[in-house]
Amino acid sequence: MQTSTPLKYTVLRLLIFSLICTTFSCDVMKRVKKDEHLLVNNTVLVNEKTTSTETIENLQYQKPNGTLLGIPLRIHIYNLARPNIDSILKAKVLDNPRKVAWKTKLLSEKQFYRELQSRKNFNNWLKKTGEAPTIYNETKAEKTALALKKYYFSKGWFDVETSFDTKKDSSQKARVTYNVKTGKPYILDSMKSSIKTPAIDSLYNSKLKKGSLIATGQQYDETNYANERDRLTTLLRNSGYYYFGQDYITFDIDTVRTKRKINTDLIIANRAIRNEDSVARIPFKVYKIKDVNIYTDYKNEYRDSTITDSVTFKNYNLYSYNKLKYRPKAITDAVFITKDDVFKDIDRTRTYRYLSELQAFRYPRIDYIPNEQDSTLTANVYLIPKKKFELTSSFEVFKSNIQQVGFSFNAGLLIRNIFRGAETLEISGIGSIGASDDASNTKDQFFDINELGGNIRLSIPRFFLPFKTEKIVPKYMSPSTRFNLSATSQRNIGLDKQAFTGSLNYNWYPSSKVTNSFDLLNVQYVKNLNVGNYFGVYQNSFSSLNTIAQNLGVIGEDEELSESGSFAPADLFIENVVSGNTSLSPTDDDYITVNNIKQRKDRLTEDNLIFSSSFNFVKNRRENLFDKNFSIVRLRLELAGNLLSNLSNVFGLEKNQDDKYEVFGVPFSQYVKAEVDYVKHWDLGRKNEFAVRSYLGIAIPYGNSENIPFAKSFFAGGPNDIRAWTAYNLGPGSSLSTNEFNEANLKITLSAEQRFNLLGRFNGAVFVDAGNIWNVFDNVEDEAATFDGFSSLKDIAVGSGFGIRYDFSFFVLRGDIGFKTYDPSRTLGDRWFKDYNFGNAVYNIGVNYPF
Repeated sequence: MQTSTPLKYTVLRLLIFSLICTTFSCDVMKRVKKDEHLLVNNTVLVNEKTTSTETIENLQYQKPNGTLLGIPLRIHIYNLARPNIDSILKAKVLDNPRKVAWKTKLLSEKQFYRELQSRKNFNNWLKKTGEAPTIYNETKAEKTALALKKYYFSKGWFDVETSFDTKKDSSQKARVTYNVKTGKPYILDSMKSSIKTPAIDSLYNSKLKKGSLIATGQQYDETNYANERDRLTTLLRNSGYYYFGQDYITFDIDTVRTKRKINTDLIIANRAIRNEDSVARIPFKVYKIKDVNIYTDYKNEYRDSTITDSVTFKNYNLYSYNKLKYRPKAITDAVFITKDDVFKDIDRTRTYRYLSELQAFRYPRIDYIPNEQDSTLTANVYLIPKKKFELTSSFEVFKSNIQQVGFSFNAGLLIRNIFRGAETLEISGIGSIGASDDASNTKDQFFDINELGGNIRLSIPRFFLPFKTEKIVPKYMSPSTRFNLSATSQRNIGLDKQAFTGSLNYNWYPSSKVTNSFDLLNVQYVKNLNVGNYFGVYQNSFSSLNTIAQNLGVIGEDEELSESGSFAPADLFIENVVSGNTSLSPTDDDYITVNNIKQRKDRLTEDNLIFSSSFNFVKNRRENLFDKNFSIVRLRLELAGNLLSNLSNVFGLEKNQDDKYEVFGVPFSQYVKAEVDYVKHWDLGRKNEFAVRSYLGIAIPYGNSENIPFAKSFFAGGPNDIRAWTAYNLGPGSSLSTNEFNEANLKITLSAEQRFNLLGRFNGAVFVDAGNIWNVFDNVEDEAATFDGFSSLKDIAVGSGFGIRYDFSFFVLRGDIGFKTYDPSRTLGDRWFKDYNFGNAVYNIGVNYPF
């Protein structure tokens, strides 16, 4: 079986070929015959002005070969291939018995033929990866000129003239110039309608005409007429006209003796009924829904079977070939086709979507049966249930900065229709083991890291509330509810944690482009089990303490603030410094450093209890995966601790020694957090795309909190952020922090990226990222790390760089190199381009695009 070439070898080959071709000046004309000319340039002049857009590019039947930095690299690669590889191998190898005998003796016959096939495969790879030289073809140039004429004609320039001029030189290269003279455009002057069916004529003049996409004073555009035909067809099919289609709409355009004015007649014909030898025309009729029949367990083999269970619920007829397994309301809520309503095409579309979102059925089908006697329709909905029980599992091998190797296994049980309302219950468990970096240096067991967890999720295809919400959130918005409970326990991972979470979430979709999500309640409890290992995890802080203690003479130069694996001496040293039991005073830099370490340790080792509610709004204007012109807006607002704070006040609970309320002995967090994320993409044509992203996030503690929990803070850096810094390594502000994880409660990010095609599936990008994190409105006192207004914007970091991406169709493998362009951790005046080199660059690997 033939296998594809691994990506790393593909990259290596491209680099080798690029080096060879640029070094030895490969002949780009190698495959161009003596009587042929290589097309090297196309120029389109519209009214004597050069025009180059993606639309104009797509109209050209022949295009010059692409180049990389001015070099036609793909032609060079293509030229390395032998056009007659089979004949060459036959003449030089297979027709030489001596060579065949010698090679089969050396390699074995199987290996010999495999080696020949590999040479053919490599030759084919050269042809596919490369690009055959574009040979000038006059017929294609004529087609291009005609295509340009048709395009401008369709945009209202009816007097357009096109021609082309070809220049061929002695080096067998051709350059083509296309000349387009548009003349003056034609303008829509009048619009009349001729509608045969009286009911449609009345509807058009009273309602449909107002939203017309064709208006007087417009320049003629064929696209507007096509869109207007689509609009009218959609509206009429949603107004009961079951048999109506686009073919019944035509536009009669008159430009004779109108002085570039267009008179348009909208013509809508009567319904055509085809008989054996004739076509009858009758007015369209409005069809209503007579009955809605739902077959809840349909299979093809059941077509001739007898229905054994049936029920009528709110004018819906539910049938089952076996015992009915669903509560009627659970099914009818998913069906938008209603008895006695007029036919609407959109009802069928919404029903398909809702039934698919239930994830309880496979391939739902909806058929309409017309009843010509009374102009009604019988709607039959056929549902094929999925299996009630489904087992899921996954296995993963991984490596991280704290583990030499790790293994995880996830197993789950999925139960559909658990309460007969199309609900889905998922029960899953995860277990993982790993070997830490220190495992091989001790006599303890090798796999010294483990994590166990479990999760229960219940999905309900409607809002689970004690009151009705149909008027606020109609069912076409696909409302749903999710309950989630999970628990995890870690050992030898950081400070070792136990985490318990529970949430109640509501989702709905007002349109195909808008998503709303509301967490009515989200509870998180995190308990640190190994607080004594703090300095074992945050070793940079421990190193700073050791240096200060050595300078004060508390310990010797070769000693540390630990004993027998315990960091109690480090905690004691901190207490002595803060309590004034050393020579350090509060104004000393070392005192400030120790105090900052203490504040950070207290914050990161405290247990967290978070009761929060949040709302998420996403508006994605992208039409499909191929849409390159779109924008995405994400908004998020989260409130935490207000419920517990109010209850504490109502019940008169006492505060602890830190003036904070506690629940189960843990101070709960109270804050407000807001995030705004905006992404915009522009399609520049020729596989070029420009993308920008802006992000602002702020979390403000108040009431029962003086800071934000670590899990809710912001960080900067990493492959999807400021790429010139590694994750958690940037900021806060201008501070030169040595912490392993830098975080804060204010974040600003701005990014811009130019994307372009390099070669085949290889794409390139150049980018600029700017941003930082700061502390604001909390208990952090370090001036370098806090945001003090617009003056702090001088501490926005800037990174720039470039990247190479390989498109696998279903995902993109991305490699980016970021350079520190403006480093706020340096002193003012010494921040620009100081570490702008490959030695200090950050190399990022990611999947898909960063935004």
